[in-house]
Amino acid sequence: MTQTIERPVAGSTVLMLATGAGFSVASLYYSQPMLGILVNELHAAVTTVGLVPTLTQIGYALGILLLAPLGDRHDRRQIISLKGVILTLALLLSAFSGGIGMLLTASLAVGIAATMAQDIVPASAMLAPAAQRGKTVGTVMTGLLLGILLSRVLSGFVAEYFGWRTMFFTAAVMVAGITLILSRLPSIPPATTMSYPALLASMRHLWRDYAPLRRATLAQGLLSVGFSAFWSTLAVMLHDTYQLGSATAGTFGLAGAAGALAAPLAGSLADRRGPERVTRIGTTLATVSFALMFMLPLLPAPYQLALIVVSAIGFDFGVQSTLVSHQSIIFSLEPAARSRLNALMFTGVFIGMALGSALGSAILEHAGWQGVAILLTVSGFASMMVRMRGKITPAADRQPSAE
Repeated sequence: MTQTIERPVAGSTVLMLATGAGFSVASLYYSQPMLGILVNELHAAVTTVGLVPTLTQIGYALGILLLAPLGDRHDRRQIISLKGVILTLALLLSAFSGGIGMLLTASLAVGIAATMAQDIVPASAMLAPAAQRGKTVGTVMTGLLLGILLSRVLSGFVAEYFGWRTMFFTAAVMVAGITLILSRLPSIPPATTMSYPALLASMRHLWRDYAPLRRATLAQGLLSVGFSAFWSTLAVMLHDTYQLGSATAGTFGLAGAAGALAAPLAGSLADRRGPERVTRIGTTLATVSFALMFMLPLLPAPYQLALIVVSAIGFDFGVQSTLVSHQSIIFSLEPAARSRLNALMFTGVFIGMALGSALGSAILEHAGWQGVAILLTVSGFASMMVRMRGKITPAADRQPSAE
């Protein structure tokens, strides 16, 4: 039976949880602005270097699917500490990689261990009393989001002026420090006594029984293909087309921040109009923003860069708004299984991201940025079509059924 620790959570505890979520999930994205540097310094093909973010995302998807359920039957504090140690070692391996093969191996390990973020968020909910739970989880999710957005800015700057190895080493030090602090959290009792095989089996049944879960996973996964393809190829494109360094590529993450930090507005809109409507708005906005890339050849270079910024703001807002709304949809299906429902959807999300990284790098090498723009727009349009079909129903009417 789930046990909840009903005592106020200190502000310092919430801050360290938010920091831990941000530092761990940021490890997934440090490599993206550095890909142009890695191509030159490791003397590897663009397609091969593109496997660095691809394997990181695959590792994260595997970790969510296979390891996230363990948080329901083991002390989350111990799981967070163990993953923190593994993530630190994987980042150190990245920093001291002698070649692309070792870096690819380390990238897969980074992805798997970075799922500590998916243990920190439910841990914050269990540590907080009911009256403080929403605020606490919201603050921790803000830290996670900032980790995603600002990681590209930090890694682009550090890689250009201090080297890519310094970035991975710095990340390892940050994760090691926050892991040591998080090890002092109170013990967090298991929520269930179900065996590990039973937990995995229950996820299969959830997937089979809930059509809204399948629809949300497919739509968000398709959006993730375009999202990842853009961010995993941007640095190489800016370097080759505009002779801009990784620091400049990283600053484009601030454009994403401008869009994604507005995503809480989508939550309020979902409460008033229903999350299905917001998914339609979000997927449409993302598709239109992706399609703006086709206008680049028609503009002078300075305006091309401005258009990329506008597009990044638009599609990041669309992607994050859709994600918030999809979580509202799936969390209403079966409250007792929210962690597993979330794990299933995010497995689809990061499969989409891994696919986007791989396809984006291959298409950039063989068809240029216009080819990438086609991929972005097709992925957004396919997601929009998934959300457009079917009826919009209130949350109270959702039942496990085929749509």
